[in-house]
Amino acid sequence: MEPWPGVDVDAGAAAVSAGSGDGVETPPALGSVVSPTPAAAAELFGPALESAEHYAAILATRGVEWGLIGPREADRLWDRHILNSLAVSRFVPDGATVIDVGSGAGLPGIPLALARPDVRVTLLEPLERRANFLQLAVAELGLEGRVRVIRDRAETHRASYDVVTCRAVSALPKLLTWTMHLFYPDGRLVALKGASAQAEVAAADRDLRRRRLSGSVASVEVYPGADPTFVVLVR
Repeated sequence: MEPWPGVDVDAGAAAVSAGSGDGVETPPALGSVVSPTPAAAAELFGPALESAEHYAAILATRGVEWGLIGPREADRLWDRHILNSLAVSRFVPDGATVIDVGSGAGLPGIPLALARPDVRVTLLEPLERRANFLQLAVAELGLEGRVRVIRDRAETHRASYDVVTCRAVSALPKLLTWTMHLFYPDGRLVALKGASAQAEVAAADRDLRRRRLSGSVASVEVYPGADPTFVVLVR
C-alpha cells in the first residue's frame, strides 16, 4: 500500500526508532504481512470479507504508523480488535443509524459497517489526526455511501441515533453524561467493556435510575471458541 497524503512514513519511522531506547518499538513497514485471516471471518463478514482483510492491512500498517494501533497489536488484530468489534452487532436493530463515539481507528464502527450493510454509521472522533485517518480509511474501503466521519466531541455533537457504540472510552457514569442526548429516549448505548463490566453497571445503578435508564451486561461469544466479549447495554 502506498503512503497516504500528509504522512511522512520515513520521518515517522525514524522518530519512533530514535525513541527505541525508551521502550518504543519501530512499527512494521507498509509491506508487512497481516496475520492470516481466521476462518470465522468469512462467516461473519460474508461478501465483505475482502474489504475486512483490506481494513486489517490498513490497521497493521498505517494504523501503526499513525499511532492508532500499538506495534505489538499488529499480529492479533483479527481476534482482539476486528472480530471482537462485531460483538455489538446483535444489539443493533436492522436498518439502524449508529454513532461510534471516540472511534479512534474505527473500532467498532468500521467492522460493524462492513458486516452490516443495512446500517448507517457515523464515526465521531474529536482528534484531528484520528479523524483524518478515518476519512482516508473510509474512502479507501469504499464506504463513503454508508459511513461518515465527523470531528467533534460526543458532548457537543447534536443529533439523534438509534444506537451509540463505543469501545474503551470511559467509565459508565461519565459515558452517559457524554452520550445520553445522542440516543435518549428511544435508542440505546452499546458499549464494549472488559471483564469488570458487571461491577461497572452495578456501581452506576443510582446514576442509571436517576436518568430513568436500565443497564445490563451480555457475555458474547462472537464465534465458536472465541473468548467472551462483555457488552454493556443501556436503554
